[in-house]
Amino acid sequence: MTFAAARPLSGSVGVPGDKSISHRSLMLSALAVGTSRVEGLLEGEDVLATAAAMRSMGARIERDAEGVWHVDGVGVGSLLQPETALDMGNSGTSTRLLMGLLASHDLTATFTGDASLSKRPMARVTEPLSRMGATFTSSPGDRLPLTMRGASPAIPLEYRLPVASAQVKSAILLAGLNTPGITRVVEPVPTRDHSERMLRGFGAELDVEVEANGTRIITLVGEAELKPQNIVVPGDPSSAAFPMVAALLVPGSQVTIGNIGLNATRAGLVDLLREMGGSVEIANPREVGGEPVGDLVVTASVLKGVEPDPARAPSMIDEYPVAFVAAALAQGRSIFRGLEELRVKESDRIATMAEGLRAIGVAVEELEDGIIIEGSGGAPLMGGGPISTRLDHRIAMSFAVAGLASKNGVTIDDMRPVATSFPGFTALLRNLGAIE
Repeated sequence: MTFAAARPLSGSVGVPGDKSISHRSLMLSALAVGTSRVEGLLEGEDVLATAAAMRSMGARIERDAEGVWHVDGVGVGSLLQPETALDMGNSGTSTRLLMGLLASHDLTATFTGDASLSKRPMARVTEPLSRMGATFTSSPGDRLPLTMRGASPAIPLEYRLPVASAQVKSAILLAGLNTPGITRVVEPVPTRDHSERMLRGFGAELDVEVEANGTRIITLVGEAELKPQNIVVPGDPSSAAFPMVAALLVPGSQVTIGNIGLNATRAGLVDLLREMGGSVEIANPREVGGEPVGDLVVTASVLKGVEPDPARAPSMIDEYPVAFVAAALAQGRSIFRGLEELRVKESDRIATMAEGLRAIGVAVEELEDGIIIEGSGGAPLMGGGPISTRLDHRIAMSFAVAGLASKNGVTIDDMRPVATSFPGFTALLRNLGAIE
């Protein structure tokens, strides 16, 4: 599909529900005793893979005619042995969090995934879960297909995260739910805290202590009893990133993106774009289900190059690809570092973005932990393609945004992976007037 230079974008749009919160709402609802109600669930392929996995282990999960999901949980410790392999599709979040969830249950599960997910290493999760007593038999390189055997009772763990990873933290906490005693995670660099917020909301006994240097110590009391909840999932800030950057880059645009989650551990891109000179205003700030929410009003702006603090990386790790596109049209040079995590996403996002940006006329230097981008000063990018997205949904959407600010358009080799997180992406751009 080719995305070409756009006329000014205008209008108000919403984006799909937050993917991180959607995954966790299904998992924790399945462990509560009683019926939980989830409104605004992201109905992308990744989250549907989580729903299918929880159904296969005994939870009853149904969607009503109004789009509200109802989950009848089985209780902590009462998940059933799945009869077939758990197909995770492209979802690394589903895979890593479910490994944690099952690590303290007396059952065996095999995880499979698509070609992209099967290339992603799982050692950062299997290593701490092995310390809790779970055992793993994986493909070479700690990759899928992978079979795990949970431990019952599991061994409580105190674990200091060697790298900033909300998935690893969450996997350990989920394992701790059915583990007798205290599970403790020490987090030197804060990452998204949806798991902590939601665990407390479901009734788990969880405490967070923040030391003077910013280190977070998360303590969970095991053998928890979770209570069913009514959950409203806010719009995903990672999905909002694409219309937000598009509105900044296409001259004359003004777009409102409604009901976006503004959790401080996820709002790094908003801060970055403002530092670049972008006009991003927050209207109607409010709190929904324990999460801060607001509407983003974005107006086309002249951007300047930036060198963000690497410590910001966890708060916008999924948004860096589209941030690189913003930098490609800024005035001056941008230097992004501390992004080793991007090497092990759905693709090597540093290498894939560098290759694609060069193909559409951007001067780029790839670093081991980041990238240097010479901005066009606001001039439209040359365009070109087809861009090889390596089956990565965020790469595809980032280059679609680049096409809207190009001379000759940008052709994407495969837009199908976008369905994993943002099924209505092209329809949203059409509603804003970006494409015919």
